[in-house]
Amino acid sequence: MTELPAALLERFGVSAPEFITETAIARVWRVQRGRGLAALKVWHDPSMVNEAEGVEYLSIRRAQGAVRLFARAEGALLMEWLGGPSLGDLVREGRDGEATALLAGVASRLWSQPTAWPGARVVSAEDWCRALFALEFGPELAETDRAAMERGRALMRRLIDGAGEAIALHGDLHHDNVKDGPRGWTAFDAKGIVGPRAFDLANAFRNPKGAEALIADPARARHLASVFAPVAGISEAEMLGWAAAKVALSIAWRAKGRLEADLELGLLAMMLDLAGA
Repeated sequence: MTELPAALLERFGVSAPEFITETAIARVWRVQRGRGLAALKVWHDPSMVNEAEGVEYLSIRRAQGAVRLFARAEGALLMEWLGGPSLGDLVREGRDGEATALLAGVASRLWSQPTAWPGARVVSAEDWCRALFALEFGPELAETDRAAMERGRALMRRLIDGAGEAIALHGDLHHDNVKDGPRGWTAFDAKGIVGPRAFDLANAFRNPKGAEALIADPARARHLASVFAPVAGISEAEMLGWAAAKVALSIAWRAKGRLEADLELGLLAMMLDLAGA
């Protein structure tokens, strides 16, 4: 069902809805707002699932490279329309180097206001990364994959324990969550967490979708680290470590408590070797 409730259109004072896309957790429409366009996002679950904190994050980052929010209601958000393309589109067009530099610039702008909000979730073994540390392994999981996940878990622990300043982070900063818009390259769909800067860029190493051969290229991972590490204020080796740890965390999230198999286990092994972990 892609019909937008009339009551929601009236509440936000918008018209002419055009269905754009549906994700696992929400649907998005382009709507007319006055003389301009806006995006209306409606979550399947009114709680906004794991993006409720991201809305709080975006609301205080609009001058630092985040999408502008116009209004919100229970389970719905009216925001600035970003006409695209996304940085993911640039990568899929063969412009990965350009997209990498642009993503680093967006991250730097977002981090320029480091203050968090009350009650934000934290990159820690007990909170945001809990799934990785609680993960169990199924009997069919290959021993090499089990060993890689154990290495990833140990690496994440070391990185968290040795992390520097914790600031407000987007939490899901990858190529397809940054689009070109009226104010330049703009981030959206945040999770809103608190942690070290490097964690925000770690997800870029396993993105965007549709560029799997590129993602599996160790030369590309090393190039990303060379661009991202100075922005995050760490060494390239540590940046690669965060990238590897983030792959392990994403695998753990998908496993939902018990890991039997995963398509990114090969990527994890590669990233761990690059990081020397």
